[in-house]
Amino acid sequence: MPKKYGVKEKDLVVTHVVNMVLTGKLRSGDRLDRNEIAHDLGLSRVPIQEAVVQLEHDGILSTRYHRGAYVERFDESTVREHHELYGLVSGIAAGRAADAADPTIVAELAHEVGQMFDARDARQFGAHAKRFRAVINSEYAGPRLQAAIDSSQTFIPASFWESHTQHREQLLPSYEAELAAIRDRDRDGARGACAERADVMARTLLSELIRRGVLCPSGRPATLL
Repeated sequence: MPKKYGVKEKDLVVTHVVNMVLTGKLRSGDRLDRNEIAHDLGLSRVPIQEAVVQLEHDGILSTRYHRGAYVERFDESTVREHHELYGLVSGIAAGRAADAADPTIVAELAHEVGQMFDARDARQFGAHAKRFRAVINSEYAGPRLQAAIDSSQTFIPASFWESHTQHREQLLPSYEAELAAIRDRDRDGARGACAERADVMARTLLSELIRRGVLCPSGRPATLL
């Protein structure tokens, strides 16, 4: 696999492992083959070990002494939990933005919402949604909160949303609601908009995982035949 310049090797490994879980190539309890990943990505073992540390911290892998790294439980509740946490920690920053209601910040957010409304495709919508969040997080999320936000997004694949045709229709209302709440100094409303968006994202991803056969309709991991 060709390397992506400007992307940390550790992050390439994290994305690769997460994609393997989300496509069913790795399932709950499977052992991570570090040599195979090193071969597939053309990387040394150093970034792989760095990725394992992050993925263990994020609750996706667990390591066993002298036995390696294994995939943690992956089912409907796991997917929902990651999204719920993302909604909560994003909501903390959004609530702070509502408390401040800084006109300059509100104007920047309004611009991004307008760009989201006019977006021609899912990728363009996602770029402006990312900028919307960055405006809030850069101003109102300290290092610890930002780390929690980053960690909660590991099972929220950007590549999925960039290709999801209903990205704008499903998520734009929650961004509009968040902007309105921040403008009105409505802390609970801003937090609620983040939680609602995270719930929509979780339900959408779960539907796709069931469609792909990674999870069963019950939410349990699909059984390999």
